[in-house]
Amino acid sequence: MRYLLLISEPRGQREARSEDEGRALYAEMVAFGEGLGGKLLASESLRPDRHGVRVQVQHDKPVLRDGPFAEAKEMIGGFFLLDCAGLDEAIAIARACPAARFATVEVRECAPCFES
Repeated sequence: MRYLLLISEPRGQREARSEDEGRALYAEMVAFGEGLGGKLLASESLRPDRHGVRVQVQHDKPVLRDGPFAEAKEMIGGFFLLDCAGLDEAIAIARACPAARFATVEVRECAPCFES
């Protein structure tokens, strides 16, 4: 089963770190991903949401909204896509993720949008 670990971090947290602190955390996250072996299908760190754009289509016209997105107190900072035996294994991996110390790690099972 595929699970997505979404790293949801407080906005502004990255800017509060020194470059050395940020690089050390990034290296720790990369090492964590490498340690997952064949369970890791994909992972990426994302730029802060001030670099993002939200896209909606209203009345057949695209509506674009540049970040940062003021209504949000957190932003998605990255993800890990995993192949796990089940939810318990995905949760165990999320608990071991270094990001769980400074952010929220949300575990979501991948499934077609018609499944509830």
